[in-house]
Amino acid sequence: MSPILVRPVREQLEHDRVIRLLQAKLKRKHEVAINVGDEQLAGIKIGPGQMYPDLVLSSQDKGHRLEGLIEVETGESVNHLEAMAQWAHFGRARAAFHLYVPAAAVDIARRLCIENNVSVSEIWSYHNLGDQTRFTLVAKMAQKPVPRLPPVAPVEAVKPKPAPVRANGAVKAKSAAGSKAAAKPKARPKPAAPKNQKKRK
Repeated sequence: MSPILVRPVREQLEHDRVIRLLQAKLKRKHEVAINVGDEQLAGIKIGPGQMYPDLVLSSQDKGHRLEGLIEVETGESVNHLEAMAQWAHFGRARAAFHLYVPAAAVDIARRLCIENNVSVSEIWSYHNLGDQTRFTLVAKMAQKPVPRLPPVAPVEAVKPKPAPVRANGAVKAKSAAGSKAAAKPKARPKPAAPKNQKKRK
């Protein structure tokens, strides 16, 4: 249960209305379950306990994989106690955590997330414009980088070093140009034919 046990009636009505608006908006891409008012219909297990965020998003396939959690706050509920008791736990779930707050409370919500080390994926603001409610993405936190192994050169790209060749007791490395010459030994010159000698009498 939220530390805000009793919201003012006007804020509670606004809170529940925003939840239903988000449900209608997100149901195209997700299976959306909601906990409105004091209802505890869609719970998730976080650590040893069971918690009930305002909206629970699941995939539309047969596996119904958990894809996101959404918590909607009003002006009264954007505070340190709420951040410690709920936001910090939702941020540890194995799904993206999105926080929706009134436009006037964005800076406070951002500061509370930093101070309480809340792992929030996105912070959204909402405000009323006539009879419509506008939602605006105000902060998108960077995901933690995944550590990568150093690249390994392919086997065919590694060229073997030239084998050393011994000549006159010294070790010399073959060069690309000299390897052909070393493979074929030089032909020795033929000895000159002896000149005709005078016959002895």
